[in-house]
Amino acid sequence: NKQRIPISDNEIIAAKLGEKGIHGMEDLIHEVYTVGPNFKQATNFLWPFKLSAPRGGFKCKRHGYCEMKGGDWGNREEGINELIGRMN
Repeated sequence: NKQRIPISDNEIIAAKLGEKGIHGMEDLIHEVYTVGPNFKQATNFLWPFKLSAPRGGFKCKRHGYCEMKGGDWGNREEGINELIGRMN
């Protein structure tokens, strides 16, 4: 019915994708990771999550995160969780 619902139980996955052999979270992750035969159905089942601009804004869009000037784009490694936390 095209509604966004959180995946809180394997029964939700099994009800939609059980006939394709995907019965739980582990099966869903395996299908997406390995690009299996039911990849299209598995990814269509998942909705993209929404993020807003981070609280406090970006520091500097021109420079990379790992540069001396300390910008915002680039590989954050361990710092990604802090950025996502500000964006929720």
